[in-house]
Formats: sequence, structure tokens, C-alpha cells
Amino acid sequence: MSTSGRSYRDRNGHPIVVVTGMGVVTSLGAGLHDNWAALTAGRSGIHAITRFPTDDLRTKIGGTVDFVTAEPFSAPELSERLADLAIGEAVAQAAIGRKGDFPGPMFIAVPPVELEWPQRRALAAATSGGGEIDYPRLLAVAREKGTELHRRFLFGSVAEHLAETYGTKGMPVSLSTACASGGTAIQLGLETIRRGDADAVIAAGTDGSIHAEALIRFSLLSALSTQNDPPEAAAKPFSKNRDGFVMAEGAGALVLESLEHAVARGAEILGVVEGCGEHADSFHRTRSSPDGHAIIAAIRAALDDAGVSPDEVDHINAHGTGTPENDKMEHMGLEAVFGERTARMPVSSNKSMIGHTLTAAGAVEAVFSLTTMREGRIPPTINYEVPDPAIPLDVVPNVARDAAVRRVMSNSFGFGGQNVCLIFAAEPAQ
Repeated sequence: MSTSGRSYRDRNGHPIVVVTGMGVVTSLGAGLHDNWAALTAGRSGIHAITRFPTDDLRTKIGGTVDFVTAEPFSAPELSERLADLAIGEAVAQAAIGRKGDFPGPMFIAVPPVELEWPQRRALAAATSGGGEIDYPRLLAVAREKGTELHRRFLFGSVAEHLAETYGTKGMPVSLSTACASGGTAIQLGLETIRRGDADAVIAAGTDGSIHAEALIRFSLLSALSTQNDPPEAAAKPFSKNRDGFVMAEGAGALVLESLEHAVARGAEILGVVEGCGEHADSFHRTRSSPDGHAIIAAIRAALDDAGVSPDEVDHINAHGTGTPENDKMEHMGLEAVFGERTARMPVSSNKSMIGHTLTAAGAVEAVFSLTTMREGRIPPTINYEVPDPAIPLDVVPNVARDAAVRRVMSNSFGFGGQNVCLIFAAEPAQ
């Protein structure tokens, strides 16, 4: 990317924010190279769950990351290990700072840190004779034994552990805005650099929380696909025969810098974070408002923040979960903003192959959005065999497509009407 003769400020006088490092891990593999090869080949990472028995469950499939382990299983521990892989790849690509001495703060989307029921029962038995958990006693026992549990109590979250590993500056921020969380982490990083509070940040999202209780919770909401056989055909975003999303695990990470800082140190610029729009509707704990006003507002806010018109967006990396309601609502929002062009613009869903990585989704799909521009190739929406006439979209069906893509919108719409839209560009605006 040429930077000669360019301003380091955007139209509002804020520092232009660029991406200098990317990292990702999903059920397709660890690292961007393997993930991108699988995505563009239309290969699915969804498979039968073997981590726990599923005999009596309606949903028996997921995008578990089985090549990264945390034994005995712990969602916080696995989430941290996935994030470590993604952040490590991003920081290495950015070649910024010394090992363990990153020159800025970290914002990371994480799932709720909680113990699963087997661990809860074991702790209850160990600390209070099988009754209610005596938390002061539990903390004292953990401190005495120097256990991993005490480390969790002491640091409070995954963010503090990773901040220690990478030597980030200031208080690390962990956040959870449902399935919009990864996008929110990038939004916070963008705003931090724009304010001039830092020249570089790590923005990441991670989720390693597929366990029986979590699967049952989503199943009780009728949110999950029950089309278990074959597993790789279960996720069907925008198809008429879609029946729910597929839970998945993964992590994505970006190193963000001001353009001036990146140029000064000779960094390779991988893309630009042009804008972000966020809006919540407070309509329901899990559903979006039927009029779609919050989704529409988030899309419009992202375009306004980036200073671009709808016609200047070449591709949309859709939230595209494959649930009957979410796909319909996303189409409604896009049509309200992009009008008749909605049916012609490529709108594809990575979730058809990797599943829904929940807290990590916005960050994982940001990496794929940036790579789409760099490679000039749009990943497909696989399993698109039965189009839904109520959702007329060019979903890049089943086969990847070569295309010149200069600007991508990446959507993340979470439970409770928490919506974040990001605008990425290949180069800073002239």
C-alpha cells in the first residue's frame, strides 16, 4: 500500500486507523493460511461433538477446536489458549515491540467466566461437605494450594492473563456484548487510537465454551440446528430450509495502529478500519425488534462514521447465523439501507463453514473480511441448495468468487439487540 502524499488524518481530523497484524484460529485450523485455504475451498469445520456425550441431546454437532486442549475441560482456559494463538500470530505479523512488551492496551471479547456443573459440585463437596459453596473458604483453600482456581480468582478474567503474556499497557479490558462482542472489541480499539490515547492496540475476541450446559441452554431457546447428519451440511445461512445456528469455537485478533505510527516504523499495512456503527434496541433478551430499527441504525451509523455511501461498499460479510429470524432481520436491515442493490451485492456468511463462534465471531470475521480484500476472493456461503424467495440475496453460493473488493462491511448482531457493524477498506481514502 502506497502512503506517499497521504494525510494521516481522516475527514473528521482523527488519526486514520490501520491493521498491521492478523491472527485466527477456528475448527478449520490454527493460523490464517490454513483457515483461508479451507474457507475458499468451501470446506466445513463442523463435526460431531466428542468432548461430552450427546446421546440424549437434540443437537450433537459443533465447531469445537479439538486440536487445542484444556484438560480437564475449562471454558475460560480453552478461551485463553485460543486467544493466545490468535494474538500471537497477529503480533508476530505486525512485528511490533519486543516479546512481552506490546506498546499499547488490549481489548478482548470473552465468554462469561464460569465453572461448569461438575466443577461446581466438586468444589461444593470439597469446601462445605456437599452443601452450598462457602466462597470465603473456597478462596482460602485455593490460595493455600496455589491452584489454577486461585489464579482465576486473583486475576478475574482471561484478559489479565494475556496482558501479562504480551506486556500490554494500561488496564486490559474484557467485554461481552453477546454475539457482537468481537466487533465491540475492535470498536473500542478504533476509538482509543482516534482519541489519541494510544498509537497501537490489540483487539481480539475468543470463545472456547462448547460444553453440555451451554449446548443445552441454546437448545432450550430453539436456536440450534438439529440437522446432525451430515454435520458439515447443518449450517445453512439464508436458505429456506435453515433451522438454526451451529455452536463453534475460535479466536480472532487484530493489531491496530494509527497510520502515522505504522508508517514511521515501516510496518506493512493490511487494511483500514474506516468506521464502526453500534446500536442496541433493548427489545428482548434474545430477539431483535421486529421493525429492525437497531440493525438499520447500526448499518447507517457505520457508513456515516466511515464517510462513505452504500454504493461504495463492495461486499458484506454477513452475520448470517442460519436461524430463521436472524437471517430475515439481517436482510430487512440491508434492504432498508442498500435498497434494490441488496439483491445484487455479494453477501456471504463464513458461519456456513466455521459455525457461530459466538463471542469471537466479530473478530474472526473481521480477519476474513480483511483477507477478502487482500486476496481478491470472496469465500462462499456453502449448503445453499434451497434459496429462500423471501430473502433474495447473492450469497456467493457454494463456490468462492474472484472479485475486486475495495471495501467490506462486517455485521455482528447479538442477543438482546446488540448490533455492531464495521467498515474495512483496502486503502486509506484519498
